[in-house]
Amino acid sequence: MKLSVTIIAKNEEESIGACLESVAWADEIIVIDSGSTDATVDRCRKYTDKVYVMDWIGHGPQKNRALNLATGDWVLALDADEWVTPELKDEIVKVINNPGDPVAFEMPRLSSYCGQYIHHSGWWPDRITRLFKNGKARFNDHLIHDKLIVDGSIGRLSNHLMHRSFRNIDHMLDKLNRYSTGGARVLLNEGEKSSLTNAILHGFWSFFYTYFVRAGFLDGRMGFMLAVSNAEGTYYKYLKLMLMTKDKK
Repeated sequence: MKLSVTIIAKNEEESIGACLESVAWADEIIVIDSGSTDATVDRCRKYTDKVYVMDWIGHGPQKNRALNLATGDWVLALDADEWVTPELKDEIVKVINNPGDPVAFEMPRLSSYCGQYIHHSGWWPDRITRLFKNGKARFNDHLIHDKLIVDGSIGRLSNHLMHRSFRNIDHMLDKLNRYSTGGARVLLNEGEKSSLTNAILHGFWSFFYTYFVRAGFLDGRMGFMLAVSNAEGTYYKYLKLMLMTKDKK
């Protein structure tokens, strides 16, 4: 069975090399770049000639653009800051050649926060569906938090995908700002409103949920930092929504 790997990227020169190297064994690699100003595109072209520069239209729609170009029997959809372990590679090769009933497979994902892998805080096992038969799944149109919609049964892989979520504090703050802005715009388009009190309460609950309910305290000081990051992102999302709503009037 032929496997296509699809990747979306922008300014990922620090991470995408590991991603591409981990799937160099695939039959086809497709990269959709949304206007990188660093060396991302050049690095991608060392691994594949199927690199396309397109405008950014949101996470789900952008992943579907890449999916539309895939010619393999199976598709493995990755983000630029993820990579496949040798154990996961062997499992993928095995299941696509003898999948049984499932038309897609979910896998656990192990993510790092500022250099530490997180085993609690709601980040593990973080099962995500990324491997699927071509033509049996599409991503939804959500601009921030994409989800794969599968037409058929979903199996489960045991080996995990690696994810370098936040490289350092600067990267975390940049990502927090972009995601809170995007999340606020999604809520605004859905007719949601917010207030300062609403933003504070949502932020507080996000910290409490991550650190206590999801046992972030077991991740040590990084668990605390992650809980604060989640609280900040949530607070700023609802604060930005409040200001966007005000500006819209």
